[in-house]
Order: sequence, then structure tokens, then C-alpha cells
Amino acid sequence: MQRRIVLATGNIGKLNEIRKIFSGVDVDIVAQSEFDTPEAIENGLTFVENAIIKARNAAAHTGFPALSDDSGIEVDALNGEPGIHSARYAGDDESNIQRLLRELDNVPDDRRTARFQCVMVYLRHANDPVPVITQGAWEGKILEAARGESGFGYDPVFYVPERGCSAAQLSAEDKNSLSHRGKALRQMLAYLAAHYNT
Repeated sequence: MQRRIVLATGNIGKLNEIRKIFSGVDVDIVAQSEFDTPEAIENGLTFVENAIIKARNAAAHTGFPALSDDSGIEVDALNGEPGIHSARYAGDDESNIQRLLRELDNVPDDRRTARFQCVMVYLRHANDPVPVITQGAWEGKILEAARGESGFGYDPVFYVPERGCSAAQLSAEDKNSLSHRGKALRQMLAYLAAHYNT
């Protein structure tokens, strides 16, 4: 029987990325929105805390194992901001990008280093005392203007040195092979396959 795992997000971009990476295994990844699950209150101080909060919320409201991620972008010139506040930095994707570019106005290229961080959490049930946690990072720089139409979030202003373009100019497959979320998910997939016969 196919294992069902609830993804603790309403973000379609994340759902599609995760479904692609899990496409080779017998798992049905469903969004928590299909169960009318209320959004979790993300009041943690770290990516790990927020990911656990979201997974517990999804598992509690659906009765299924839950997978969540908390991710964001850390900019060195901004002392790691926006960090855990990345999605809520200014409201929506476009506003977030514009605020970030304003904050970095006049910051030279060699000081625009940044990285995406992703923490993934899997809980077998809402009261699981041993969450499975994986983490991935993706190093790059912040561009001075948006480039590309693909991806979501900060992808248009995140420069990928390995490819010489923005994350929004990568194919979905290439992005998954390089990205913070792809790295964390592949670790999670390997763990689940080894321990839970996923």
C-alpha cells in the first residue's frame, strides 16, 4: 500500500519540487491544504524549531506522518537576515526581493555573499519524540537585479556560481540537483528508505 505523507506547506512551488524528488518511490505526497489544516504559528527562533512546529501541526490535524521544511536565505552583509523571516520579510515574493535589493544598495559584489538554508523534518505522528532532521545549504550571491522567470521566492536574485546565472534561470531538474532543498530532501529520502521501508 502506498504510504501517504502530508507536506506541511501551502506553497505550490515547494510541493512540486518535493514531489519531483520523491517521484521514484511509492509515496503519495499531499499538501496539508487538502485537509483544511490551519497554518502553524511559526514562533521558533531557528529553522529547526519552525520545521518541527509545522510538522507537528500537520500530523496532529491529519493523522498522517508529516514532512515539513523551513528554509530561507541568509545574507552575510545583513548579518544573516532575512533568515527565518525570509517568507515574511516584506509580504510577498516580489516585495521581499525589492526590500532585499534596497537593503543591499551600494553593497559591492564581493560582499553580497549569501546562502539558502533548508531544514527538513519528518514525524511519524504528532507526538513523535524523535523527529528526523536533515539540512542542506546552497552558496551564492545576491544579484543587483532580478534575472529569470522560473522558480519562486528569492530565486531571481540568487546568483549560482556553478552555472553563471540566477536560480530562476535554471531548469527544475538542475535546480533540484544543486539546491538546499534538493540536498536536504535527498538525505531525507535516503533515511526514510533505510528506516521506514518507504
